[in-house]
Amino acid sequence: MRRDYRQGRLGEEIRKIISSLLLREIKDPRLSGIVSISAVDVTTDGSYATVYISVLGATEETESALAAFKSAKGLFRREIGRQVKLKHVPELLFKADDSMDYGRHISQIIENLGISHDEESIENEE
Repeated sequence: MRRDYRQGRLGEEIRKIISSLLLREIKDPRLSGIVSISAVDVTTDGSYATVYISVLGATEETESALAAFKSAKGLFRREIGRQVKLKHVPELLFKADDSMDYGRHISQIIENLGISHDEESIENEE
């Protein structure tokens, strides 16, 4: 239980550091769109951290943003090592976060079924 708590805190610190670097230091033109770090999952041994990014735009923009993150991986690791006291800085893996698309897909399925999610209709039935 304690280890899970530590990995969660480390993941949140990594997310904060990478987000601040995106705002202040990274000037890559491939990151010109709206890019956000949605989550960071750290393995239990702390050797890998998967960074989930979400990009507002087309699939091509997401692919170019992933390439930009991979090219800036060294800068991110160096800054994480400088700001967080660790014996070993985790290897960063970048993945696109498709949870927003999945949520839209599920909403569309519910709409197609004709299920209403209004609370008023539930109250009227009672």
